Amino acid sequence: MRTIRVFEHVSLDGLIAPDGVDSEYVNGGWTAPYRTPAGAAMLSEMYGERFDLLLGRRTYDVWAGFWPRVEGGPFAAKLNGARKYVVTHRPGDLPWGPAERLEGNLAEELRKIQADSGPDLIVCGSGTVTAALLDQGLVDELVLCVYPVVLGGGTRFAGRTPLSLRLTSSQATPTGVLVNVYSRTNGR
Repeated sequence: MRTIRVFEHVSLDGLIAPDGVDSEYVNGGWTAPYRTPAGAAMLSEMYGERFDLLLGRRTYDVWAGFWPRVEGGPFAAKLNGARKYVVTHRPGDLPWGPAERLEGNLAEELRKIQADSGPDLIVCGSGTVTAALLDQGLVDELVLCVYPVVLGGGTRFAGRTPLSLRLTSSQATPTGVLVNVYSRTNGR
């Protein structure tokens, strides 16, 4: 069975995007001062050598405009080569492939994908998708990259259903970003 791992970049006050910004990836300026090659290498290792991506449409569109043009680095080849499962109701092509549209019941679609053999599913950004996955109890592992910054207002990271998690590891990057890995417990 394939594992669903969510990676979220979060401020100390639990925000994934500042006020007026739909996605951390549209205006990732608040994370930029904390990025280092060592931190990127740590995250790249956590993603693994092979994975598929599960993305919301907005994150997919932003990434499709960026990652295909990136050469080198720890992420570009992995992200560009991954199969992208895109949660969307919007018509239109998905040119950054290989890509597959998920339009029906998200929980049912994901259970089918998880039952097939294949690499883990990685969710990045995609706050709406992450909230739905948390609410449905479909997240196996949650990786929170907690930045030493307070944004004061914006889009919160959260689902709407209480969920108990167990801390399985914690590391710090050279700039003080805490990379905390949580696993799902049997209870909510």
